[in-house]
Amino acid sequence: MSVPKALTIAGSDSGGGAGIQADLKTFQELGAFGMSAITAVTIQNTLGVDGVYPLPAAAVAGQIHAVGTDLGPDAVKTGMLFSADIIEAVADQIETFGWNRVVVDPVMIAKGGAELLRDDAVEALTRRLLPLALIVTPNIPEAEVLAGRPIASMEERREAAITIAEFGVKMVVIKGGHDPASDEAVDLLYDGESFTEIARPRIATKHTHGTGCTFSAAITAELAKGASPGEAVHTARDYIQAAIEEALGIGGGSGPTNHWAYRRRKELVR
Repeated sequence: MSVPKALTIAGSDSGGGAGIQADLKTFQELGAFGMSAITAVTIQNTLGVDGVYPLPAAAVAGQIHAVGTDLGPDAVKTGMLFSADIIEAVADQIETFGWNRVVVDPVMIAKGGAELLRDDAVEALTRRLLPLALIVTPNIPEAEVLAGRPIASMEERREAAITIAEFGVKMVVIKGGHDPASDEAVDLLYDGESFTEIARPRIATKHTHGTGCTFSAAITAELAKGASPGEAVHTARDYIQAAIEEALGIGGGSGPTNHWAYRRRKELVR
């Protein structure tokens, strides 16, 4: 029996809605064995981030090396990396093991405004990590930083995707959740040759904590199971749509999504 295995390299969220915790829940729900390398410990809940404590880069590299030399992930995702030193260490390990199903979620700012990626780390991200990535999944503000330009229209999103792809990443997915211009949330996919739009109804809810982490983790789980990049993104979009539509409504602020909603829906259809 071949067991699909997925590795997340990200920060720990004490509230359980994002980061390592969200990634492992997503891997499990989609049938992939989850492994982790923690980059930082955060003090947070649905009300915001009160502290970020990054691990030494050597500790991050050691965790990845331990997983790579024994368990051998079929797909890898990165989330909160925080510093240039950690990004360099992560890129070194990815190169060492020759992993090519790599999903980069360029986590920069928490919903409450806390900085989760230092300014000097953006250059390391584009120079070292994106050339190793199969898919990168920025939201619109993150895409603006990576592309170095404002984005106010779908055409500007397309232009930004082309610019980001020039860093060497194979597929760019610019998420549409931060664009309130319509009743739909439209994600834009660019594979280096053509564009695809994935539209889903926009849900009026404050419970969207960890959506980016969960979406990229779902892509990673599907890649680990052997899906093509396009198939993985489409499944992940359905997964996060279900998670948002059936939010748990817990916490006093921006609450977490429902990581088991997608599986529950599939079971009801059977």
